[in-house]
Amino acid sequence: MRIRATIEYPATVTVWSAARPNPLSSTGEVLLDEVDRQILDALVEDARLPNNTLAARVGVAPSTCSLRVKRLVSAGVIRGFHADLAPEALGLPLQAMIAVRMSASARADIGAVAPRLAALPGVLNVYFLSGGDDFLIQVAAASPDALREFVTRHLSASREFASTETSLVFDHVRGASERLAPSGRQDGAALHVPAPEPPRDRGRQATSVRAPDR
Repeated sequence: MRIRATIEYPATVTVWSAARPNPLSSTGEVLLDEVDRQILDALVEDARLPNNTLAARVGVAPSTCSLRVKRLVSAGVIRGFHADLAPEALGLPLQAMIAVRMSASARADIGAVAPRLAALPGVLNVYFLSGGDDFLIQVAAASPDALREFVTRHLSASREFASTETSLVFDHVRGASERLAPSGRQDGAALHVPAPEPPRDRGRQATSVRAPDR
């Protein structure tokens, strides 16, 4: 079992080459310097790192490192520290991605659907999409019968959803881009990363809702 740090950028992210111990600017931007980026990289790789080890790895004093981590948490850059569990070890060896399209009559309440889907048993992630489908639900199930029961009971039987399409996941390989902390610019210029927008109807950005830890 590996403990992972979950990182999010709630506002525009600016990466500076100069040291900035406080990640929040007067304009509400999140300011990340090279030390902050190294801290985030290390915590994404292993969030159980002791503070002394983390400080030595990024080249700052333990007290400075601890303060920076606390500020990154309070600023909302680090959302939390979670155990990355293997569903198959918990009796849920089958994973699937379920594409869901809302019915026209249910669109007025579309913004409240993702949190409700994320609370369903077996749901790992819910993605709010642009394009033809409205949601992509990642689920883990004990068997094909359990997966079918999930789809028919929670999705097909509801008038909220016009259609569903289920695809089985054969394998999952984590990409290097999971390390979200952007690298600093050599020329000292700021790197701006826009924040994800809240769920809206058509024309929206894709966002995701993580199911609560069980």
